[in-house]
Order: sequence, then structure tokens, then C-alpha cells
Amino acid sequence: MIKTGEGYNVDFKRSVPSKVRELSEEVCGFANASGGFLLIGVNNDNQIVGTEIDNSKRSAIQDSIGEISPKPRYELYAVEVDGKTVWVIEVPSSKTKPHFVAGAAYIREGASCQKLTSAEEIRALFEQNNKVYFDAIPIPKINLDDELDASNFYEFKMESDISSAISNQQILENLQVYDEDGAVKRGGVLFFAQEPERHFPQSVIRCVLFKGNDKINILDDKTFGGALPQQYKKAIEWLKGKLQVAYEIEGMGPRKEIWEVPLGVFKESIINALSHRDYYEQGAAITIEMFDDRIEISNPGELLPAVAENFGHRSISRNPLIFGLFNRMHLVEHIGSGIPRMIKDMVDAGLPEPKFDVKGMFTVTITRPSKLSKEQLLLQLTEIQRNIIALIHDQPSLTMEEIGNRIGIGRTKTYQNIKILKEKGVLKRQGRKSDGFWTVTM
Repeated sequence: MIKTGEGYNVDFKRSVPSKVRELSEEVCGFANASGGFLLIGVNNDNQIVGTEIDNSKRSAIQDSIGEISPKPRYELYAVEVDGKTVWVIEVPSSKTKPHFVAGAAYIREGASCQKLTSAEEIRALFEQNNKVYFDAIPIPKINLDDELDASNFYEFKMESDISSAISNQQILENLQVYDEDGAVKRGGVLFFAQEPERHFPQSVIRCVLFKGNDKINILDDKTFGGALPQQYKKAIEWLKGKLQVAYEIEGMGPRKEIWEVPLGVFKESIINALSHRDYYEQGAAITIEMFDDRIEISNPGELLPAVAENFGHRSISRNPLIFGLFNRMHLVEHIGSGIPRMIKDMVDAGLPEPKFDVKGMFTVTITRPSKLSKEQLLLQLTEIQRNIIALIHDQPSLTMEEIGNRIGIGRTKTYQNIKILKEKGVLKRQGRKSDGFWTVTM
């Protein structure tokens, strides 16, 4: 478990903190979510340093946890590893949630606990637990060993910095993908199975490219299924295939991609959709709709009341197991920072802020630039194409053969590059072939 690292169900403490109530808050957060393990004697680098807890400290821990109301179930015990002692506080998911510490509720989100203090936030926790997390429900009939997407799981381990020396079964158990009876949870199926859409038809992403700014003419329509991380990657690749990109080349270093809309905005939107959508809603899928002037990313389910009240600053997931697994892959950064980061990326790119519609379907509308700027167009051009532009700018009456001779390239290559410049709208030919001239339109 230590080699697997901290996450949604595991937290490390180097030693018992001076304020013992910090442990109670973690216990409360685990009890209000899907349960977990608090390991004392492990540092943040996944190294066992060991610690001693005498009777006095043990009593202080038990007294502090005893202040949680209602009192959750837990176990406190020591484990010897390589001659060092690690103390474990094991907390199952509570059936009497929500729990409170000094009037505040705590809940596990990603790899940390969030404090809920307002009436709206606590009410949302009550409502959510009355409904039961979709991704926490076990499905005994599914054998994840048979349906595991091996390549996806390998990528997950690499991106989560999980040692390959640990068996797949042990990793899945540490990630709390199974319940106490050994049945796989829905979140485990969605995140790791080859075709989760066979069990949950709604768990797909549909990507549609429209001609113009309305939904009349469809140019491309793709639906992506598979494990959730693969859906995310396929959707990003689909978008990259449709978006305009420019390249900035400095010296001998690698070229820098400059997308018409920062890719981080799409990555944040899609991860949010996969993590926070209402999977109970079976009549709708996540959709990415691209128009000439905008891109709309929608997912089923209104914001939880506590999130709506603190939109852009608070994150409470409908699917904490899925959210925690994305967090392990470092695809989720600071909790609640996604919306401000999207806004900043758009503003930094000189584009309007994203628009958020939180009624019914949660929809993010991202404005596309009306056209590429002169600077962006220049960055898209090769060195040969830039030389052609500079040459024609000074001598617009040159023939293709003369252009090729001046630059030092053959007729075919000259024709190919001029064709590209004309298609991009950078060059136009005026007049007849014999006495015409070129016009640079940028």
C-alpha cells in the first residue's frame, strides 16, 4: 500500500501531529466517503520512517476520534515492516454518515480532505449519501480480471508512479476498487475494464463536428467508449485533429505548438465531465460539439448545491472513486482550482472567458477565435513558405519558375508550397498567367 502511494483511500503521516485532531479530521473524511487507511510512520516520499505511539499518545488519538459525532467504526493497530513500526488507522465507509468534528463535516476528495462548514455544503452531503455514490456500488457478477484493459492499466501505473513490482490484484485492492466482500465497484469497471459501455451504455463520449454555427449539417460524428482514461485521450486527440495549430521554432530546440484554444481548457473540461457527471442518468452521454465559432462540452447532471453555491472554488465529486483515480494520474491538480485555471488560460490567450451553464446538463462553452492572427499564420508557415512570401512581397510579378530559382528549390516543390499558401488564404494570383501578379493577403 505504501509503494502504491497516497490517494483517495490512503493518507500518510510521518508521525502523530502535535494537534491530534488532524487525525480525527482525516478519519471523519474517510468515514464520510468510501473509507480508507491512515498510515502513521510514512513520509510523503512513500518511505517508511517508522514511529512509536506510547499509551499516552494512543489514548489521545482514541479520545480525539471519540469526539467525532456519530462515532465511526475504526481500528488502530501497529504493523512491523523491515524492522520499523507503522501505525494504521483503518476506517470503513460509514453507514451512519455524515459525521462531524466540532460542528464541521469532512469528506475525502482526491488525495486530501475538505472541510464542509456551510449549511448548503452539509445538506449536499446528506443528499448525496441518501442517493449513494454511483461509482461505489459493487457489481458481484462482473469479474474484473477477465475484463481488465491491460494496456490501459499499464499506462495508469506509469502515470501514477506505481511500482510494477506490485501485483495488479494488490494494486486494485489498495485502490479500494473492490468492496469488503471482494466484489468490484462500478467505478473500477468504468476506469479499468476494456468495454465498460457494455454494462453502462451511457458511459461514452460523443464528439460531433458541425458545419457552420448550428446543428444542421454534421461533418464528423464519433463515439468513444472504453476505459475512462482512454475516452479522455481519444477525445483530446479528436479535438487536436480539428483545431488550428501554429508552430513556433526557436533555434535548434523542439517546436512549440500554439493551439487556437489552449489544450488545458479542454483537458480540464473533459476530466471534470468524466469525474462529476451523473452516471445514474442513463439517457444521455458526455458530448463535445464543435462549431465554427465555439465548442460546447456537456455532461449529464446539475451541480451539487454546495458546488453551485461556491462555483469555481469548491469541488465535491459525485464519483469520488473515479475522481481519486484521475487524481492519482496527476490529471487533477488542486481541488477546486479547475474553473479558475480554465478562465486564466483563456484570458492569457486573448480569448473570452468560458461560459458555464449549470442548469440541467452542465455545459461549458468555449469561444473559438474568428480567424488566426497574422502572427499565428506566420507561425504555421515553413521557412520555405516564409521566404516565398517575402520574395513575392518585394517582386509580385515573379513567375513560379523564377520564385523556385531565387529560393533554390525545384518546380514541384515550388508548386506544392504555393498551393498550400493559396489554400491558407495567404496568396492570391491576379490577372492572366502571362502578365499577372501575386498578392499577399495577410
